[in-house]
Amino acid sequence: MAISQGDTLPEATLVYMGDEGPATVALSDKTKGRKVVIFALPGAFTGTCSTAHVPSFIRTKDAFAAKGVDEIICISVNDPFVLKAWSESTGAGEAGITMLGDAEAVFTKAMGRDFTAPPAGMINRSKRYAMLVEDGIITLLQEEENPGVCNVSAGEGMLDAM
Repeated sequence: MAISQGDTLPEATLVYMGDEGPATVALSDKTKGRKVVIFALPGAFTGTCSTAHVPSFIRTKDAFAAKGVDEIICISVNDPFVLKAWSESTGAGEAGITMLGDAEAVFTKAMGRDFTAPPAGMINRSKRYAMLVEDGIITLLQEEENPGVCNVSAGEGMLDAM
């Protein structure tokens, strides 16, 4: 069953590249008492994810801050090594976007937003969506009908919906 707007965000431990190597963080620690935008996508270094989704949040980061958003988090079904390299190549890290890996797709499955597309080499990947989370509650959720499209889940789409 898919998690919906108004639901509590599922508990998850995600991975990132810390100063001393791979590290973990509880997603609830990132959202407790905070206003956070989380966007999820099929994978690092993939077409729409690299050319549209991440850049849209880099462009709109200041506008989100002006609306009281404390942090923008990108979640992808990738390991922390890949996400670190992708963050550097896209400029996401430099822009202040937090890149978190859901390496085993546990969070993605708990959200009810996993898909598999073997012809594209994508197994247990995340659908493309974005959400506003306030103190652990999903207050806005926008999902694309097709993972190759980035409109309602883009930074601009989220800002318009807020």
